[in-house]
Amino acid sequence: MSASARLIGFGSYLPRQIVTNAELAARIETSDEWITTRTGIRQRHIAAPDETAASMACAAARAALSYAGAQPDDVDAIVVATATPDQAFPAVAVRVQAMLGMSRGFGFDLSAACSGFIYALSMADALIRSRQARRVLVIGTEVYSRILDWSDRSTCVLFGDGAGAVLLEAQDGDETIGLLSTHLHSDGTSGDLLYVDGETHHLHMQGRDVFRHAVTKLAGAVDEALAANGLSYADVNWLVPHQANLRIIDGMAKKLGLSSERVVVTVDRHANTSAASIPLALDEAVRDGRIKRGDLVLMEALGGGLTWGSALARI
Repeated sequence: MSASARLIGFGSYLPRQIVTNAELAARIETSDEWITTRTGIRQRHIAAPDETAASMACAAARAALSYAGAQPDDVDAIVVATATPDQAFPAVAVRVQAMLGMSRGFGFDLSAACSGFIYALSMADALIRSRQARRVLVIGTEVYSRILDWSDRSTCVLFGDGAGAVLLEAQDGDETIGLLSTHLHSDGTSGDLLYVDGETHHLHMQGRDVFRHAVTKLAGAVDEALAANGLSYADVNWLVPHQANLRIIDGMAKKLGLSSERVVVTVDRHANTSAASIPLALDEAVRDGRIKRGDLVLMEALGGGLTWGSALARI
């Protein structure tokens, strides 16, 4: 009998400090109106010196374990998606393993920029389906504030920090519940559209080109996920997209024929938290009761690489 992965725990962590558009406008040449009109962002959370990729990931993981009624030693593996690790090595995942007090299992990081959480879900799903693990923590954690050029108004207004986590558990038999499928893509020829410079360690982005790619590539990934499962737009209960830009999110909702009430939006409060954005939004919508057991949830993201992908889950 084959195994499949069910999402049983949800958690998140946001840094204590909130920076509004008005506060940014006092430092650089921008305005609340300029930022909000173009992106939908009104504020973002910024990590303090004592808040790290690992500490935020651990806090989100503890919340996901608590939601599921699980203990750290119930976990077989930790997969962390991050483009902003605290160290080159060891991995954030093994730091989290130690912080949680896990005496068993294994962990590793992967880097796929804003698509990282979708990639990490796919890796966790593969571990469960191959029976190498029964319970896997999947975490997206980012401290983009430490790779931004705070004098560059075209990028520094877009990003924030935070972490989100889900706990996946193997189930036997019923493959109509849980993570139905994931779909991953990349195009290395577009790598210079969004990257972090190796010398300055600052993020650089050609925003218009990234926007253009996002619209077409995300639409394709969405269609791919639904076709793989014999489903239609009408079957989707919730869209939980990567939170990069409200115009992109609205465009995807329109394509699916979903009203705004069926789209989880956090970009206005969180800004773009890269690999953390989808699990942060998912945790919020599950905990406030919007997303319920049995709902069909579509997740999609595009990031530097370019990387992009989608995931379909029945919660």
